Amino acid sequence: MNKSVISFCGLLLLLGLVPETLFSQITKSNYNYQEAFNPFFYTNNGNEYRSASGMPGPKYWQNAVDYKIAAKLNDQTHEISGTVTLEYTNNSPDELDFIWLQLDQNMFSQEGRGHQIVPLTKSRYGDAQSDFDGGYDIKSVKLSSGKDAEHLITDTRMQVFLPEPLKPNGGKTTISIDYSYIVPTYGADRTGVLKTQNGEIFAIAQWFPRVAVYDDILGWNVVPYTGPGEFYLEYGNYEVDITAPANHIVVLGGELLNPQEVYTPEQLKRLEQAKKSDKTVIIRSAEEVTQASSRPQGKKELTWKFRLEKAHDVAWASSPAFIIDGAKINLPSGKSSLALSAYPVESNGGNAWERSTEYTKASIEFYSKLLMEYPYPAAVNVAANLGGMEYPGIVFCSYKSKAAGLWGVTDHEFGHIWFPMIVGSNERFHAWMDEGFNTFINDLSTEAFNGGEYYRPMGDANRLAQALTRPDLEPIMSTPQSMQERNIGTLAYVKPGFGLTLLRNEILGPERFDRAFKAYIDRWAYKHPTPDDFFRTIENVAGENLNWFWRGWFKYNWRFDQAVRRVAYEGNDPANGVLITVDNLEKLPMPVVVDITTKSGDTHRVRLPVEIWERNSSWTFRYPSTEEVIAVQLDPDKVYPDHNPENNRWEAPAK
Repeated sequence: MNKSVISFCGLLLLLGLVPETLFSQITKSNYNYQEAFNPFFYTNNGNEYRSASGMPGPKYWQNAVDYKIAAKLNDQTHEISGTVTLEYTNNSPDELDFIWLQLDQNMFSQEGRGHQIVPLTKSRYGDAQSDFDGGYDIKSVKLSSGKDAEHLITDTRMQVFLPEPLKPNGGKTTISIDYSYIVPTYGADRTGVLKTQNGEIFAIAQWFPRVAVYDDILGWNVVPYTGPGEFYLEYGNYEVDITAPANHIVVLGGELLNPQEVYTPEQLKRLEQAKKSDKTVIIRSAEEVTQASSRPQGKKELTWKFRLEKAHDVAWASSPAFIIDGAKINLPSGKSSLALSAYPVESNGGNAWERSTEYTKASIEFYSKLLMEYPYPAAVNVAANLGGMEYPGIVFCSYKSKAAGLWGVTDHEFGHIWFPMIVGSNERFHAWMDEGFNTFINDLSTEAFNGGEYYRPMGDANRLAQALTRPDLEPIMSTPQSMQERNIGTLAYVKPGFGLTLLRNEILGPERFDRAFKAYIDRWAYKHPTPDDFFRTIENVAGENLNWFWRGWFKYNWRFDQAVRRVAYEGNDPANGVLITVDNLEKLPMPVVVDITTKSGDTHRVRLPVEIWERNSSWTFRYPSTEEVIAVQLDPDKVYPDHNPENNRWEAPAK
């Protein structure tokens, strides 16, 4: 044995550490602190459009579009026909030679890319009718001059060429499009037609040509719609006229402008009562659904007129089968909105949709206090043949849902009003920025609702880590189109939602996190944030460098595993204190929480910051115990995603 080894062993013996014990408990670590704490997380510096602090820059811009739509529903052929007139404003610094529009219904044509890539196995992103051949019939595209506009349709996109470049910094153009399409029975769980005993329920979305986003990140965002990636759209105002059979009731998330023309006098009276009531008011009862007198008489069709402002989409539903009820939503400013539910008799009773308005009201009131006030005059929950889908002011939820399931889907879909309806992130690329954020706030809302009626705590995060950090998972920061469909629930919803919970409760603390999270919403309301804008805002407002967390949890699929390697007394005497060595065995670092139990039965908690891993893969700390230690437990509350908790505990050998 050479002299240096003898000296090293002598030092260990002085500390009361036996070399044989040390060597026998060494476990190979995959951790690389230079990789984890590499300071160069951001690939771009701040600029005049997007500040390095996460705020919109002094020259931030985004384009805008206002829509006027007149459409008609043929409930016999399931055809929607209409005219959409859009006024587009180019606030960018660039001249635009053309405008791209989204034609989402083309996914349901036999030639649609989205249709062609639906697997033979069961998939959410298709249509139950395998032989269904849908898509838009674009009858005309005209400029404000009345002349036909040159245009080119490619799958779910249409390029409209302008006769003269659209000027930057406020240039405007108007385009009118006549179109029609057949509503798919089950349109990728976003839109569809449900048969009920009293007629069909039409849940109508992605139902008109919509302008694509032109931004400072990619220019035109022209990723085709194939189902998994949802939406990225410009904000504006909507005037919508829907003509439907007179026995139908039509609901939309905006302001109904002509209620006296489309409701009966008794329904109008009840509607006014609902606007003032904290309890659910029946506007059209289950018994009245089959009564002709519950609809205005003497006409075959009625036109429903709506207005929706400051929104980036609009959707609606129509049916002769609707029970309608409503209640007042109380907002923090003293203003109010109207919660409405529309559902068939099959969904009524047994702790099911008769509580939908109660759930809608509670959800929106909670988020309005926690985040930002709800912006729309109505919040409509529609029972449909969809699992759950959100649009501004209106959501579609499964008609089969009840109890905790109905609360959960209602709360989740209305949570989307804040992400991405108010905070307009790019869902085609960053599903986690709406689904994950929403999953996070849903947990807070469910805990608060009705004394926790449906709340079930997350429980053991160690066990959850087995699913969240499986080696075969793609990173969170993958597009939904490039995730295995079976992984989307984990990667877009659960894992980012848990990540925010971890950041709030364990890394930053609620006070710092809540202030930063709300700042992100305030900064980016009705704007288009990127992941960097979110990351930078949290870091700047909370005052914390979190590149190790963003990198490991969001950018990569890194695992986490801390282990107790050694427990030994200083000078081999329990009265001198205990030395505890903890290893970081996987690529993701985290703070350390340790419970130390002494012979007398007392338990003492020690917290160590994540910075101990900035230049170490193993860390020894001293705890000033004065008696024997009988147990050391890492992550005692099981709040960290440690996928291998077996090495988290040390117990003194029995004497």
